[in-house]
Amino acid sequence: MTAITMSDSERVARVQSALREAGIEGWLFFHFRGQNPIAKSMLGLGWTSRRSFTLIPAEGDPVTLIHAIEHSSWRHWPWEIIDYAGWREMESRLAEVIGGRKRLAMEVSPRSSVPTLDHVPSGILELLEGAGVEPVSSGDLVSVFHSVWSEEQLEAHRASAETIRAVAMDAFARAAEHARLSDPLLEGQLGGWIRDELKARGMPIDADAHVAIGRNAADPHYDPRDAGSAVARGEVLLIDLWARPSEDGVFADQTWMAILSDAVPERLQTIWDTVKGAREAGIDFLRSSHEGGRTVRGYEVDDVCRGFIDDRSFGEFFVHRTGHSMDIELHGSGPNLDNLETRDDRLLVRGVGFSIEPGIYVPGEVGVRSEINVHWGADGPEVTPRERQDEMLLLLNG
Repeated sequence: MTAITMSDSERVARVQSALREAGIEGWLFFHFRGQNPIAKSMLGLGWTSRRSFTLIPAEGDPVTLIHAIEHSSWRHWPWEIIDYAGWREMESRLAEVIGGRKRLAMEVSPRSSVPTLDHVPSGILELLEGAGVEPVSSGDLVSVFHSVWSEEQLEAHRASAETIRAVAMDAFARAAEHARLSDPLLEGQLGGWIRDELKARGMPIDADAHVAIGRNAADPHYDPRDAGSAVARGEVLLIDLWARPSEDGVFADQTWMAILSDAVPERLQTIWDTVKGAREAGIDFLRSSHEGGRTVRGYEVDDVCRGFIDDRSFGEFFVHRTGHSMDIELHGSGPNLDNLETRDDRLLVRGVGFSIEPGIYVPGEVGVRSEINVHWGADGPEVTPRERQDEMLLLLNG
C-alpha cells in the first residue's frame, strides 16, 4: 500500500494491465462526500462535496467528471477533467466518459455480501445500468491496488505486533497486582490504561481496547468504556487491543486470555483448547495451501476454523467470522475470512493482511477468543506476534 493513487502513469498502467487480464473494460470510481473511501484513497482526494465519476479505462487515458466548483480538489489530477453544473449535464457527460463501454469494475458487492466493499448507491447503479453499463465487483482489484501492504508497512507491523503483545502482558500483570491487593480494577479502568500505554509506546493512531471478564466477554463486542465489572480473583479476563503507529501504517490487532487464579477449570480448558485448535487449523491450512501452490479464498479459511469448532460441539457459540481484512483501516477493504456473515470468495492475494480470531461465546457463562494477525506474503503466511498464546495465562499462580 499505501493505496496506489491514479495520478501516476506507471500505476495507471498496472491497473490497466489487470483490467485487460480480467476482461474488464475499465474501473469506474464514484465518489460523493466520503461515501466511497476506496475511491477517496486511490484518487488522492481530500474533502469534496459533489458527485464525481472517474474512469480508468483498460485502454487509453483516465478521465474524470466533476462538478464545476470542485476543481481545486482535483488540482493534483494530471488527466482530462470534464465538468458539469446541473444534473442533466452530469448525466449526458457521464455517457461521454463511459464511451460505450459496458463491463466496468465498481465498488459493488452482489447482494451486499461484502459490506466493506459495497460503496455505490443504488440510484447511481440505476443510472449506469440505464446507460448500458454492467457494473462488476472491483473486489480483487481493491485487494491488489488498495489493501496490499508495502514492505515498509510490513516492517512497521512486525514491530507494532510486539508492542501490542507487551502492553497486553503488562495489562494482565497490572490486573493481577490489583486483585492480590483486594483492590480490583474495573474493566473500563484497565481499558483506559491500555489505551494510554499504546499511545505512550509509539502506537498513537486509533489506539483502543476491549476488556471483559468472562460472562461479559460472552458478548464479543462488549465495551464498558470507563466503568464495567471488577477484574477480581477467579475471573476469566479477555483483552482485545489494537492500534497503528502512523496515519499510513497498518494495524496490529490481538486478543489474549487469562484467568485470575492458579488453575484452569476443566470446562474452560476444553473451550480454550478448542479455540486455540481452530486458530492453529487456520494457520496450518494457509501453510499447506502455500506449500501446495494452491490459491485460497477468504471463505475457505473460515470453513476450516469453523469446522474444527463444529466438530467439538461448540459451533452454535461461534457467532462471528473467523477474521477480517486489515490495512490502514482496522476492518480493511481486502478479503475477510468469512463464510458465516457473508460468503467472501475474494482471493487472498499476495501482500494482504488479516486477523485469525476464532471464539466461543456461551451466554451468561464465558467468552473466549484468540486473535493473531497474518501477512500473506511470497513465502506464505507470516504470523504476528512472534510468540502466540499457547495456554490460558494464570495470573495468580504462586
